[in-house]
Amino acid sequence: MKPPKRSIVLLGGGFSDNEYPELDQYLLDSSEAEKPRVCFIPTASGDSRNYIDRFYHGLSTYNCDLTHLELFRRDVLDIEEFLAQMDIIYVGGGNTANMLEVWRLHKVDTALRKTYERGTVLAGISAGAACWFEACLTDSFGRLGPLNDGLGLLAGSLCPHYDTEEARAEIYSGLINRGLLPPGLGLDDGVAVRYVDGNAVEMFSIHEGRSAHLVNQRTDQQFREGM
Repeated sequence: MKPPKRSIVLLGGGFSDNEYPELDQYLLDSSEAEKPRVCFIPTASGDSRNYIDRFYHGLSTYNCDLTHLELFRRDVLDIEEFLAQMDIIYVGGGNTANMLEVWRLHKVDTALRKTYERGTVLAGISAGAACWFEACLTDSFGRLGPLNDGLGLLAGSLCPHYDTEEARAEIYSGLINRGLLPPGLGLDDGVAVRYVDGNAVEMFSIHEGRSAHLVNQRTDQQFREGM
């Protein structure tokens, strides 16, 4: 029997601003389940109730079952068992560094690794996209800087909002050139990238000209399938 595909979907937008519904559909289509069970993890926002409400409102019209996992008001006793029931785990944006620390206290990081190995699709926006890498560019500490503390399910680093937030691209490439971040991916808003077994295999873009950018010490080049 073939081992399950280990899938991660990086999202440059989605339900949280209702601007890119195509990305929501792209994520749901990434699961092989006919009616996927989707769990939202809003830790990076401090489990914002408004954010949780937007998740349910934004995805309520799709053919999926929705639930969420709170840690600041935790009522799930066995997180590993709870997440093992999901087809898609969707991590929200916010403070990446704080989220990773809280996850480790509650052993969510361990549970996520196990669900990933079983074939559950992991996904997220902003902090929820950056967390899967070894490192990322983050504003968790008040200004843009390196964070070399990710889960490491994907090699290298990520810079979300690559094209829409001033100075991100310049700071990201500068940190890579100085050896403070490993080479990685700059993700434009309105773009999704799907990884299978650790390799980027597909990009989906809402707008012409928006892309994902492979950034290293020598160059910044746009996404190629199988890069």
